[in-house]
Amino acid sequence: MHKEITYEQIKASAEYIKAKGVEQAQVGIILGTGLGKLVDEIDIIAIVDYSDIPNFPVSTVESHKGRLIYGVLGGKKVLAMQGRFHYYEGYSMQQITLPIRVMKLLGVQQLLISNAAGAVNLDYKKGSVMLIDDHINLQPENPLTGSNMNDLGPRFPDMSQPYDKTLNQLLISTANKNNITLHQGVYVAVPGPNLETRAEYRWLRNMGADAVGMSTVPEVIVANHMGLPCAAISVLTDECDPDNLHPVSLKEILDVAAIAEVDLIQLFKQVCEHL
Repeated sequence: MHKEITYEQIKASAEYIKAKGVEQAQVGIILGTGLGKLVDEIDIIAIVDYSDIPNFPVSTVESHKGRLIYGVLGGKKVLAMQGRFHYYEGYSMQQITLPIRVMKLLGVQQLLISNAAGAVNLDYKKGSVMLIDDHINLQPENPLTGSNMNDLGPRFPDMSQPYDKTLNQLLISTANKNNITLHQGVYVAVPGPNLETRAEYRWLRNMGADAVGMSTVPEVIVANHMGLPCAAISVLTDECDPDNLHPVSLKEILDVAAIAEVDLIQLFKQVCEHL
C-alpha cells in the first residue's frame, strides 16, 4: 500500500493549481461526507477538478464531488476540497494527504477540517456537532512513513496539541454567539469502510473516544508536520449505542449530515471572518 509522494510531485501539483489562477489562499477547508454545501456560500473564483491535477488522487465516494474550489468566504480567500480521500479507497496515506501539502505550498495559513462521524459518547446526539480536541489514531499507516521531507517539517513532529488552541477558541466563541451546541471531544480514526460492531463500540468508548470516523487524522498529522494550524469539527450522524444498535445506511448518514451542516457552515463562515 505504501506509495511515496516526492516533494517534486507536490510542487508540480501546486504549480498546476497556481496556473489556474489560485493564489494567496489564506484558509484551507476540507469538506467531509455529505458536507459539500458550504461551497454555495463561497464567491467562486476558480474550480479545479482533481482529475486534472498532476499526481492528485480521484475521490471514489459517491457523496464526494472531487474538485478544488477557490474563492472568497467571510472576506477571506479560501481553498476548499469538495471531497476528500480515505484510506479505505485504496490510497496510501501520502496520497490522501497530498492536498494538504499542496495547500501549504499555495500559501494557506490555517486549515479547517470537517467530517461525518458516529457518536460513541452517548450524551452526544446525532445531528449535533463536535469540536475535536484530541484524537486516537487506529489507522494502520502513517503519512510520514518513509524518507522525511526536510523542506516541509521535522522527522519527529510533536503532537501534544494537534488542534490549534486559537482556532478552537474561535470556534467555541462563535458557537456560543450563535447558540450552537458545540460538543468537545476525542475523535478516533479507524480504517473503515465498514461500521463498527457492538464490541468495538464498547472498546472505543473505554479507550476514551467520543466519536469515531475514517478520516481527518492523516491530514492533521501532516498539517502538524508542516506547522500548519488546524481545527476540526465532526458532524455526528449516528449514535453508536452498543446495547441498542440499529443498522445504519449511507443515506441516513447523509440525511443527518445535511441537517447539521447548517451549523457547520455558520461556524466556518464566521471563523473565516475573524481570522
